[in-house]
Amino acid sequence: MTEPDNSAFRPFETLLDADAALATLKAATDGADDGELFLERKRSEALVFDDGRVKTASYDASQGFGLRAVRGETAGYAHSTEITENALKRAAETARLAVGSGGGTLAGPPQATNRKLYADADPIADATFPVKIDVLREIDGFARGLDKRVVQVSATLAASLQEVAILRPDGTLVTDCRPMSRLNVSVIVEQDGRREQGGTGGGGRSGLDGLIDRSHWESVAREALRIALVNLEAEPAPAGIMDVVLGPGWPGILLHEAIGHGLEGDANRKHTSAFAGLMGQQIASKGVTVLDDGTIPDRRGSISVDDEGTPSARNVLIEDGVLTGFMQDRQNARLMGVAPTGNGRRESYAHPPMPRMTNTYMLAGDAEPSAILSDLRDGLYAVGFGGGQVDITNGKFVFSCTEAYRVKDGKIGAPVKGATLIGDGPTALRNITAIGNDMALDPGIGNCGKAGQWVPVGVGQPTLAIGGLTVGGSAA
Repeated sequence: MTEPDNSAFRPFETLLDADAALATLKAATDGADDGELFLERKRSEALVFDDGRVKTASYDASQGFGLRAVRGETAGYAHSTEITENALKRAAETARLAVGSGGGTLAGPPQATNRKLYADADPIADATFPVKIDVLREIDGFARGLDKRVVQVSATLAASLQEVAILRPDGTLVTDCRPMSRLNVSVIVEQDGRREQGGTGGGGRSGLDGLIDRSHWESVAREALRIALVNLEAEPAPAGIMDVVLGPGWPGILLHEAIGHGLEGDANRKHTSAFAGLMGQQIASKGVTVLDDGTIPDRRGSISVDDEGTPSARNVLIEDGVLTGFMQDRQNARLMGVAPTGNGRRESYAHPPMPRMTNTYMLAGDAEPSAILSDLRDGLYAVGFGGGQVDITNGKFVFSCTEAYRVKDGKIGAPVKGATLIGDGPTALRNITAIGNDMALDPGIGNCGKAGQWVPVGVGQPTLAIGGLTVGGSAA
């Protein structure tokens, strides 16, 4: 057993004595299978420059703890914004109710790691408030100057720093300092009474310096305008069953939703996933390899350790079409008799952890993207996606396209508006007919919701051809 080093208890050592916290946690988890004390302090800032003026400028600072005791499938969880010994003792009494008379064997600690996937500097401090406002104002002026059809510009700059400490009953203490920054630009254009919008952006677990560099934000503004102008020329989307080619990068959000959630451990343990009971079976076309990888430096979905203290990992979920793994937190892994995979994540101290994705993507194949498109006789080429919905019990999904094109006889034609892709994950996996050699990750814009919790994620894929998707549109 190890005792926590008070000097490593930062930034909480002035609020809570480490020895007292450990004693309370031990009492709460006596006879439990698992448990932890999760402490969090977070600062965030968001600036929105909209329609030629500062629309909002917000700064938020929060802190708190969550204490959990786990026995079997039951977990007791209590949290508070008040980080004091008295609040901790009250939380321990509540969490203790899940343990009952005890009898469990406390699980061992996570594997130790000194790996850091990102710097721990506060990105909010990378530039002064006036400099940030000046950059947003410059983006607004630059975007408006690109095309006389631009009628509105919105630019958002956001940064945050999350500091966490995870204390286990055996005295193991894990800390992590997680930066995040992001820049987004949205443009509205108008022509002949018709208005269309285009937006893009990105970021990751790094500072603001690269995002506020003129060479970067100019390219973001140009891309937002390009998408808006494409949509300005878009025709009503066709409707029917057709073959679809998905572009690389952000279209991986379809993979994330339609497949990824179904490969999280809790849904498979409870047999509520369309993939439950299929381990080791061929569930996708040959050549399809899907990973969840939280170890990519500086990526939005990456975590040095998850919110239970387990180091993140590069987990292969589907290999050459065969289901090989699920994403696991500690509780589900123990109940399923497997090892945790570093996917125990939570939105904040006010939420218990659960199996969640990090950066989920498909590996590249060997096909040239141009050849994949040239083989498409009559279908859709979708390169941008907005919102979507999925039912993990059967994998059925509906996704709206923000940028898509009609393809006939291998040639990209007019852009289309109002297209939605409808299908189910298991069928879509089996109907993948070509995999491009151009795998790309998204620019760092993903958020994932599950059971009321939101966490940052990444997605990615190469160009893909999928046969027989239902396309919902506005014209037959």
